[in-house]
Amino acid sequence: MSDKLVGQPLVRKEDPRLLRGDGRYVDDLGRGALAAAFVRSPVAHARIADIDVTDALDVEGLVAVYTHEDLPGRVAEPLPLLIPHPDLSHPRTPYCLAKDEVNHVGEAVVMVVATDRYLAEDAAERIVVTYEDLPPVVGIDQARAAQRLVHDEVPGNIAARSVQTNGKGDAHEAIAAAPHRLALDLQIERSASMPMEGKGVLAHWDADDRTLRVHTSTQTSTSVRLAVAAKLELPPDRVEVITPDVGGGFGVKIVHPWPEEILVPWAAMTLGRDVKWVEDRREHFISSAHERGQQQHVEVGFDGSGRLHGLSVEIWHDNGAYVPYGIIVPIVTSTQLLGPYKVGAYRVEFTSLYTNTVIVTPYRGAGRPQGVFAMERTMDAIAEYLGLDRLAVREANLIQPEEMPYDQGLVFQDGRPLIYDSGDYPTMLRMIRDLVGWDGFEAERAAAAAEGRRIGIGIGAYVEGTGMGPYEGAHVKVETTGEIVVSTGLTTQGQGHYTSLAQIAADVLGVGVGDVTVITGDTRRFKYAVGTFASRAIVTSGNAVAIAAGKVADKAKRIAAAALGGGTAPEDLELVEGTVRRRDDPAVSIDLRTVAVLSNPLRYAFDEAAKAATQFAAAVGTGDEPGLEAIGYYMPERSTFAAGAHGVVVETDPETADIKILRYCVVHDCGVVVNPRIVEGQVHGGVAQGVGGALYERIVYDDAGQLVNASYMDFLIPFATEVPHIQTAHMVTASGVNPLGLKGAGEAGVIPTSAAVASAVEDAERLAVRRMPISPSELYELRKLHETRKSRKEQVSA
Repeated sequence: MSDKLVGQPLVRKEDPRLLRGDGRYVDDLGRGALAAAFVRSPVAHARIADIDVTDALDVEGLVAVYTHEDLPGRVAEPLPLLIPHPDLSHPRTPYCLAKDEVNHVGEAVVMVVATDRYLAEDAAERIVVTYEDLPPVVGIDQARAAQRLVHDEVPGNIAARSVQTNGKGDAHEAIAAAPHRLALDLQIERSASMPMEGKGVLAHWDADDRTLRVHTSTQTSTSVRLAVAAKLELPPDRVEVITPDVGGGFGVKIVHPWPEEILVPWAAMTLGRDVKWVEDRREHFISSAHERGQQQHVEVGFDGSGRLHGLSVEIWHDNGAYVPYGIIVPIVTSTQLLGPYKVGAYRVEFTSLYTNTVIVTPYRGAGRPQGVFAMERTMDAIAEYLGLDRLAVREANLIQPEEMPYDQGLVFQDGRPLIYDSGDYPTMLRMIRDLVGWDGFEAERAAAAAEGRRIGIGIGAYVEGTGMGPYEGAHVKVETTGEIVVSTGLTTQGQGHYTSLAQIAADVLGVGVGDVTVITGDTRRFKYAVGTFASRAIVTSGNAVAIAAGKVADKAKRIAAAALGGGTAPEDLELVEGTVRRRDDPAVSIDLRTVAVLSNPLRYAFDEAAKAATQFAAAVGTGDEPGLEAIGYYMPERSTFAAGAHGVVVETDPETADIKILRYCVVHDCGVVVNPRIVEGQVHGGVAQGVGGALYERIVYDDAGQLVNASYMDFLIPFATEVPHIQTAHMVTASGVNPLGLKGAGEAGVIPTSAAVASAVEDAERLAVRRMPISPSELYELRKLHETRKSRKEQVSA
């Protein structure tokens, strides 16, 4: 076993505390706080004619009722557009409380504050809002038809229209000139992330020193801090944002600020009391962000080997009623669609559309599952058309290792060129072929058929942009006790940051991982950060921790060299097992904690350790600032690209059309692996969500814009019984664009799952699967449609 901690499958440091029930979430805090509740719109599209709060005033314990008219200054203005884009021609963002009009069921209209949540809910129920109904726009078809408008001033319901080409010729001409052509119409239905903990906010205002402290369940505490400061017109240094334990994020908590993150602190300042709000499950369904919903039209030209000459894709994306997070999701779909392939001339156009539904922002995978579905369904369609093996068609189009770095000729979501930095896609495909048993599957199929069983095999490959900028930072400090404290503005929602970042710091400083404490998501400890999303944390913060720890190690060598004397130079020293020692004579050493003491020259000896650093006891002058600590920032030049392939075997019941996953295999390349156990867990968790997205989870609106499955009775999530055993194989192609060679891993498991499952179901049933998720009832209807078409063809041929 290597002496290095990076690469070791260490057990997560954070788990014992959480398993004991010692986690501290927003709802565990602020027991004496006032409680907020919201009156939310019961209709999808309407003008607000009147708000009558009279009956609510009789509720004992009521403290305050607020409507939009009560909001001051910037609080009354629309929430910010977080990520502007030149192609986002008609951006619209919501108000904290609806002004004049509501645009989806669940939009907040009135805020109620009472002495507890029960009383706040009682008061909210008594508030009468009179609505003048407007015709709702529900679903992509209605949005495209544009017979109704979500926003009167937005023509055609179009928030954005964007076109990119890869500079390799005209895609339509290349398709027309190709020996073979196909067209496909595809659809991924709307879904949503469902963390165990919903959103939550607790705010405390100190009127004496005019400071605001906010606890919020977010993926980006530093950005919430700046957003709250801007809206409430406070200096940022007067705002502290702390993210305690978070019961899942998956992207929905990257939006900032949510209306509640402004309203709750504003109420605390206005009332001079702590105020808390915690989202209930129905609120999460009808007011937190959704994702996934897209329609796609694909045209492709190819030769007899399946090699692509040209590819044109048109995408219609449902962005819901507003676009506070911009158009990141369709940008990612349109650029990550290419996967590990060379596609010839490429043209992609997407139209992002308003509907009277909940906003759509990134959810684990963030547009990539839709893009991979389009590309992998196209590969399977080509193989079916040509009568070729599906893997053979993919192999004919793979980017080769010697072609790295490979420029796809597009602009990625970070505004940088879409350049794959490293990867070995042929090896990746060979590994998944072996792992899933591709070559021996026909014998397996025949044996199952002899038993009256119907099985199929599928494949899905992807490339994922990870580790995007603009930066992350870290502060590393060696305490005089020998403890290493690593602080980062990064937030954590279960990714294992306390362990993996500790492994990186421990390796650099030559200590055990148990000697390192990692602190995340607390702007009191580290004020500058971007956030945890887009598989970026380990790349950006991991490298930042390494840089900061490296500075501390260099400083420790300088101080130790001066203390050891005898001509010892810093370059003669190494950090090993909590000591700084000579490389050529390990017996000549000094404890790292003693170096920490010496790093702070003292006048007063307030304890035994301090005696060693007083002016007469130690004359260790290095010219360094006091303290054995340093701050480091990592700013990537561009994203780094992870990759993987999933293989799946399914069984479809001939009678009930039930779909069961028999085997699920993953080959994954996330560059240098810091902790294989954590990466394995991330992949497994992603696959579980991917299985949900492929077979169970969908958000269903009726024609009136009512969410008809807003509970776990109707929104189906896979249990442990539905999540298959997952076989995983890792390959490592180190990134060349960051010092540690890392690539992201957090979203990988979910990205190709729908594509791979669709491929397997199609293989089992011998019918086209063009829409996901797929349920037994939908498979049953597909069978009937397939049989009808088959019968008609037979009649025509006869």
